[in-house]
Amino acid sequence: MDKVYQYYQSAKDRYAAWGIDTDQVLQLLAEKPFSIHCWQGDDVGGFEKDNAVLEGGGILVSGNYPGKARNIAELHQDLEKVLSLVPGKHRISLHASYGDFQGNFKDRDQITPRDFQSWIEWAKENHCGLDFNSTFFSHPKADDGFTLSHPDRDIREFWIEHGKRCREISAHIGKNLQDKCVHNLWIPDGSKDITLNRFKHREILLQSLNEIFNTMYPKEFLFDTVEGKLFGIGSESFTSGSYDFYLGYAIKNQIGICLDIGHFHPTESVADKISAVLQFVDKILLHITRGIHWDSDHVVILNDPLLELMQEVVWADALNRVYFGLDYFDASINRVGAYVIGIRAAQKALLAAMLSPVVQLRTYERERKNFERLALLEEAKTMPLGDVWNYFCALHEVPPAEKYIGEIQQYEKQVLIKR
Repeated sequence: MDKVYQYYQSAKDRYAAWGIDTDQVLQLLAEKPFSIHCWQGDDVGGFEKDNAVLEGGGILVSGNYPGKARNIAELHQDLEKVLSLVPGKHRISLHASYGDFQGNFKDRDQITPRDFQSWIEWAKENHCGLDFNSTFFSHPKADDGFTLSHPDRDIREFWIEHGKRCREISAHIGKNLQDKCVHNLWIPDGSKDITLNRFKHREILLQSLNEIFNTMYPKEFLFDTVEGKLFGIGSESFTSGSYDFYLGYAIKNQIGICLDIGHFHPTESVADKISAVLQFVDKILLHITRGIHWDSDHVVILNDPLLELMQEVVWADALNRVYFGLDYFDASINRVGAYVIGIRAAQKALLAAMLSPVVQLRTYERERKNFERLALLEEAKTMPLGDVWNYFCALHEVPPAEKYIGEIQQYEKQVLIKR
């Protein structure tokens, strides 16, 4: 701890020379939660049935590393371990398929707030918030690739009811925790090949969404977002809920939009979309993941796209208008380790953005000193970010630097390998 503090003091002085108060930055970072996705812990299986197998809907998890959470108790245990290894306060993002159904199968159009009461109690005990996601995949009624934009009214009604109940559950969570719950809606709807009825599917989707969002809930308890996608497995040629469709819907209805890093063409900059979208909607949700060639949801690491994303949030003065959520699932490595790597990487990227010399950079830009601006951006890349990060970890009594690796290895030996 003495060396961590010593290195931090040196880093603090260097940043101070740029007019940056690192103590103030760390206080702000500690207050910015990331919503940790429950589905990394069990490979998106959920707890509706024992030994759940993914069915329709374009979700694919690769790998079979030992130690997967098999029930809510084990997932709680893993999440508690994760929370003990990441600094700051955080949230847990639930999918509707992760309810506490007490061993009794309950279909998606029958779930109630009661099925998530144990999650609410767990969140209170662990001092974290909860967010929620409708689950429109891994179900026989999603097998043919359509849910809310399905031409069959009976199937569509099933999914509309599911969406309505998810919003009710989300509002219930927010009220019980006295902490706004973000409800995100994503559907896998689409077609593998050429589709003549694009307009009809989107017209149906519009009608379905209007029915789902018809009920108004107190804004202090619920914030709705919709999430688009370029393509999916089995829906390579057409997706009903495209980015353009949902952006129009969000603007027209003044709800939030979710920007998932993996849901765009690899050459698109999601960072660039932040300042554009925030001109028209109040707040956005970011789903932070790492796609390699496609929406492959690899474990988040501290790479250029992530750094650019966080820079744009900070440079746009949008910290209070952006919700941060994680969305990846890797079953090829220790799942708790995957959680911790990704969360810490996302926090480091935000910290790096918050430590950038924004005031000086804006001065250079205003004065059209483009050489100076670029030079300072380059120098910022080699500033002692790691020393500030390690001190942040020490402040929150979690392992700094690579020290968490040993703790996860021990947890694997004592807990995960025995499952």
